Amino acid sequence: MTDKKNSSIDSPCVNWCQINPQNKYCFGCYRTIEEIATWSDLNESEKQAVWEKLSQRKLLISSD
Repeated sequence: MTDKKNSSIDSPCVNWCQINPQNKYCFGCYRTIEEIATWSDLNESEKQAVWEKLSQRKLLISSD
């Protein structure tokens, strides 16, 4: 069993915690409220999957 508290994958949090009402993503890190709330419970591969989604979201939002 992996110790989730000693994860080698850092949180994407940048301490600007405000949800955009239009797209429901955090203005700072682009995570959803659910992704933020469950981050510490995710395993390594789940955290990596969130990071990959964030890159896609940033690109999508910046092109709007």
